Amino acid sequence: MATGSNTSNNHQKVKSSASPSRNKGELFERQAEQYLLDQGLQLQMRNYLCKLGEIDLVMSSGRTLVFVEVRYRKSNLFGGAAASVTPAKQQKLRRAAHCYLQSQGLNESKQSCRFDLVACEGSHIHWIPNAF
Repeated sequence: MATGSNTSNNHQKVKSSASPSRNKGELFERQAEQYLLDQGLQLQMRNYLCKLGEIDLVMSSGRTLVFVEVRYRKSNLFGGAAASVTPAKQQKLRRAAHCYLQSQGLNESKQSCRFDLVACEGSHIHWIPNAF
């Protein structure tokens, strides 16, 4: 069963008690969301969750669905936020995106999709379209 919050019900909380690190993650996800909205993308859903993984933001750019992973690191030491999205994490995101498409009744061979990364490092936001 998939859960998440969509644009038609933005006031519904997905999780009732969040840890401090989860709260920080949500803060950066909201900053990334606003940044992408300012760039012209449209929000479809936040925190899509299925048995195969989670997608931080599902957005659209024209007819293209954009699956967004948001990563935060205090600095770019040890490779930074972008480097933290390993091949294993990319595969997990692809599987979760497949679940999302199925849950929406979309044909993955006909639906244009891409995977973007929003890397937050310190106070800087780096948007990487088509990150993988």
